[in-house]
Amino acid sequence: MLNTQANLSACDDFYDALIQSHQGLSTEQSHAMNARLVLLLANHIGEPETLRHALQLARGSAPAQAPVAPERAAITPVAPVHAEA
Repeated sequence: MLNTQANLSACDDFYDALIQSHQGLSTEQSHAMNARLVLLLANHIGEPETLRHALQLARGSAPAQAPVAPERAAITPVAPVHAEA
């Protein structure tokens, strides 16, 4: 089962590292890096059902779920802003 609750310690640090890893890359290189990152993490997860659920959520087409308390709200993914050097 896919955990969409806040689960990342030091999430700002990770987001910073993610954005920094895109610095100096062209848009094409940035997209390729994102694709490699997705495949690496998918391999780490390794559960097809969980991965399908993640794909549905990322696309915005997941089935409706029961409301969640605000302190347990799901993480909303954002697209990285590409900085060209």
